[in-house]
Amino acid sequence: MCYRWPSVLFVLTVASLTGLATPLAQPWHDMSVKHAWKAVPDNWECLSPPPPHITIDLYVALQPQKENVLMEALYEVSTPGHPKYGKHLSKEEVAKLVEPHPDTLELVHSWLAHHDVHSSSISTSHGGGWLTVTDVPVSQANELLGASYQLYRLAGTNDAAILRTVGYALPKVLHPHVKTVAPTTFFASARALHLTPYRHSARAAGTLGKATSRGPVSQLSSRDEETTPEVLRRLYNTYTYKPTALTKNSIGILGYNNQFPSPTDLDMFMSVFRPDSNPDDVTFTVETINGGQYDPGWPGIEASLDMQYAQAIAYPTPHIFYSIGGKATWSPNDKKPIMGDFFLMWMADMVVQRKIPQTMSASYGLIENKVPAEYAESVCTMFMQFGARGISILYASGDDGVGAGNCQDASGKVQFVPMFPATCPYITSVGGTTGSIPEVAAGISGGGFSNYFQRPPYQSVVVPAFLQSLGSQYDGMYNPGGRGVPDVSAQALNFMIVVHTNPVRVSGTSCATPTVAGIISMLNDYLISEGQSPLGFLNPWLYTKEEGMSGFNDIKSGSNPGCGTDGFTAIAGWDPITGLGTPDFSELLRVLLQTRTGPGNQRRTFSELFNKSDITATRDAKGIDEYFLINSSTRAAPAYKRD
Repeated sequence: MCYRWPSVLFVLTVASLTGLATPLAQPWHDMSVKHAWKAVPDNWECLSPPPPHITIDLYVALQPQKENVLMEALYEVSTPGHPKYGKHLSKEEVAKLVEPHPDTLELVHSWLAHHDVHSSSISTSHGGGWLTVTDVPVSQANELLGASYQLYRLAGTNDAAILRTVGYALPKVLHPHVKTVAPTTFFASARALHLTPYRHSARAAGTLGKATSRGPVSQLSSRDEETTPEVLRRLYNTYTYKPTALTKNSIGILGYNNQFPSPTDLDMFMSVFRPDSNPDDVTFTVETINGGQYDPGWPGIEASLDMQYAQAIAYPTPHIFYSIGGKATWSPNDKKPIMGDFFLMWMADMVVQRKIPQTMSASYGLIENKVPAEYAESVCTMFMQFGARGISILYASGDDGVGAGNCQDASGKVQFVPMFPATCPYITSVGGTTGSIPEVAAGISGGGFSNYFQRPPYQSVVVPAFLQSLGSQYDGMYNPGGRGVPDVSAQALNFMIVVHTNPVRVSGTSCATPTVAGIISMLNDYLISEGQSPLGFLNPWLYTKEEGMSGFNDIKSGSNPGCGTDGFTAIAGWDPITGLGTPDFSELLRVLLQTRTGPGNQRRTFSELFNKSDITATRDAKGIDEYFLINSSTRAAPAYKRD
């Protein structure tokens, strides 16, 4: 039997607490709700209370002492024209800024001690910004948090159960000091996290492109609008640039849910679509985090797509695949919860590393309103740390337009549904386009406005301009003061990939994200090769009219239907479907040549960087068909070789 969360216990006292009193004098039983759902979240079912002897690991996010200073530093090193632009912070400098105040640590430790939590079970991470409390009995966790932990499962599945509570509370005096506690009210499964790219037949692919574009669609190739690396490299003008900073620059691909890329598939893909590549350079390293797995014999569509297109664009830049575990599920073997939230565990591993890939690509997300606001804010704050250190992080904006289904809230009111982390102001979100000359918005492209995060300063001009053109349409269905999504976009339909040595065609902003990440990585390659710092947190640069914005192709037609509406419509300038548009690498590089000078500029001119005499032709459409026709009969033991 499952019990209701005892919200009636949390009656706020009328006492007014100001300042920080001596910890021993704190009223630890004066509890106040930190976060609670009105009911069990949609599509989840309560199974039973956990056995009383079961333990749980709790992660407590503490309020940084200098969070505002970290934000200020982030914008200083990320905004063109600022004296500190490009002077990114070190690991140690960032750690200093995210340290909690000593009074915060004293209060929290005193609270834990009051509940008999032994100091040996408490450790710190993220520069002291997170406390990990291990092996806490569920009964003790319930007492600490005024919670009622139960076992839950995603309805209609055989997924392992997870341990969660519908609501939790903290002593009122701790609210200014604790940002969130996990796992508590964050209900998410591997299924919810995965932005699965649409897989479809050749005929369906052509239909999808026409049906979702909301505008004229030109042929991308002779093969039913098929998108290949050659198409993208010509469309976005990356064709003749050759990365050279191979020992200093790298790109990271984030993988979840036991999705793996295959070296065999990657080599086959590159031999077909990048025949100029050297087989010895077509590789990637794998890092497993928080119990992540790696089995190249079982490649997944998402991981294959992400790795193959990032490689095809940024080759021969080194790639790292991060296989991240942490479904936070109930282990059927030892009956103990497997702790570790999706984003936190990867960040915990990365933040202590001295060297991190300068570009990170992630094609995953969660519906924003399914994530507690406090949790989203804590994760977003952690992204801030990576930006301050000079890391560019890109996330897909989603594949359901303004939202899937009818998007009605409890009152029956339609509310557009953006995706997180795409809505975090400190990452770059990527939407989708289709067609060519001109490109148009892809109907699947996720876009809209955050209900959790306010409009960031870099959008202070472009978003109001869009809202003015929108007028009163959709009033009350979205948050006009929220952070706008996406920031940029790229092709998102009919991508050819190789899975299990067979050709597969997929669509989604999962396709656009590694494409843009590859382009950003090449810009970083140029800067690093010139002795300059990488781009880092992209958005202040992207939204600068004279710099980033000038290097994007403005998308002016198409819409992203969803929630039973036609969605938003792309217009001149920024819009919540395609953002600032699609990248023109040659123009972006030209801007960097003009604005980011270095000692190597005298040696590498713009014309030298784009030596068109070095173009190597890829296979034509007939050759690609013949190649896969031959190899489709040898799937068990593919016998292929480079030309």
